[in-house]
Order: sequence, then C-alpha cells, then structure tokens
Amino acid sequence: MGKHYSALDEGLRAFLRAQPVFFVGSAPLEGDGHVNVSPKGMAGTFAILDDTRVAYLDYTGSGAETIAHLRQNGRIVLMFCAFVGPPRIVRLHGSGRVVVADDAEFAELRGYFPKERTIGQRSIIVVECHRIADSCGYSVPLMEYQGDRDILDRSHERREPEYFPEYWKRRNATSIDGIPAYPTTSGSDTETRMETS
Repeated sequence: MGKHYSALDEGLRAFLRAQPVFFVGSAPLEGDGHVNVSPKGMAGTFAILDDTRVAYLDYTGSGAETIAHLRQNGRIVLMFCAFVGPPRIVRLHGSGRVVVADDAEFAELRGYFPKERTIGQRSIIVVECHRIADSCGYSVPLMEYQGDRDILDRSHERREPEYFPEYWKRRNATSIDGIPAYPTTSGSDTETRMETS
C-alpha cells in the first residue's frame, strides 16, 4: 500500500541517499510534445535541501530537455526505486527551476555537493516537492550495483573550459520540440521563466 508524506522524514532521506540512480521526468505543455525521462547517477550529485526541497547537479550532455521543460512550465518528477533490499519506489512530484553559475544562489547550493566534479557542470536543478509518495515496487528487479561509470568525468576532463559555453549554445539551445533550453537565466517562478522563453 502506498503512502503520502508531508515532508521528507529521516527514513525517506536515508532511502533516497542510498539509491545509486534515480530518474527525472518532465514534459512540455503541448500535447504533441515529447515526454522526457532521464536517468541520473554518480555519487554525491543528489542533495536534500530541507523537508520539501531537493536538488541535483546537472552536467553537460547531448540534450537539455529537462531544462527546457522547466523553463516552460516547471513540472517535474523524480523517481527512486530499490534494486536491492526491500522493494520500494519513491516519487517526488513538484516544481523545478534551473540555477546557473551566474545566479546569486548558485554558490550556496553548490555547497550541498562534493567539491569535485566541477568540470562540465551546467546547472543545479532545484525541486520544491508538492507530492511525496511511495509505492511497493514489487516488479522492480533485483540487480547488483557495481559502481559509478567514470566516462562522463573523463570526457569532461579532456575539454578546455571554453568548450562548454560553446557546446551549450550549439547543442543545448533548444529541446527536441524547439523549446528554449540553455543558456538560460533563472526566474523566481514559472511565470518569469515563461516570459523569458
């Protein structure tokens, strides 16, 4: 039986921090737009900010779907599921926003994460959770965790600093549906993001 939570209690926090991978879902407002789901991993890239807010480090990649969707409408869900131990799925539905290095709060938020892995970081995604719920996860397979891949780190380490802003402009400017993505400036709410889009 699933349960709803008003806040991230200690049991939930321990579960979320223990998962080596989680999934991020977002979608455009248009009915014919593409729904996006992205897997996220790498130790230390997820943080719990307070009872209802979480964040994760966003690194340079081939797409910027989540950023585009957050700029347009702010809707996001994070899903964590247990691949070892008791079966459980936790979903965090909420409003997300993009915080880039030029934003005043970036330095404070970056302090929630390990100091390493700064190369290639694109933004921090902050999520205000409106719905926190778990479910059974009975059909999730049992799998053995072998470790984080280091391919992204090694790829980023080969690049000069000026490579990243150019890549963002060239490859991350819009979503696959043409919604403005990155580079971006953060707004304090969804309306601001939509106005700047």
